[in-house]
Amino acid sequence: MLTLEEMLLRLGVAVVLGAIIGLERDIAGKEAGLRTDILVAAGASIFTIIGITLPYLISLSPEHLEEVIARNSGFLSLVANIVIGIGFLGAGIIIKHGAHVRGLTTAAVVWFVAAVGILSGLGLFLFAAIASFGLVLILVLLRKINFFRMVGRGEHDHQRLE
Repeated sequence: MLTLEEMLLRLGVAVVLGAIIGLERDIAGKEAGLRTDILVAAGASIFTIIGITLPYLISLSPEHLEEVIARNSGFLSLVANIVIGIGFLGAGIIIKHGAHVRGLTTAAVVWFVAAVGILSGLGLFLFAAIASFGLVLILVLLRKINFFRMVGRGEHDHQRLE
């Protein structure tokens, strides 16, 4: 079973990585930024920690642990339900005005941040960090490249597709 220190470390990593991604979103002026991404990463991490800790808590003794895990794969469904819950949160971020859709990238980032929180909750820190920094790099580079200007679309078209 995880110690309190291990749980806090996993939560702390999720908060830091969520903050890094959220800071990029705040700098870009997006709706879901620092606070949202910290909360999503932290919440996903906590639910993941709960999922991997529950078998130890409900097992009557260490001898019954394998049986509890074998009979109750539902602990892993906590992680699956994070994905579903974040999907609903993301749906609330996406706004459609006629032909214009706004918030799609922000919703995808929130979904991604939940995955980073899950990775952190599982203790997969290096993968979580590489994914987080990779996402920030992609977001920054694609914003700087301004792909739409390169292919000859006007600013109006860019806003409609964002």
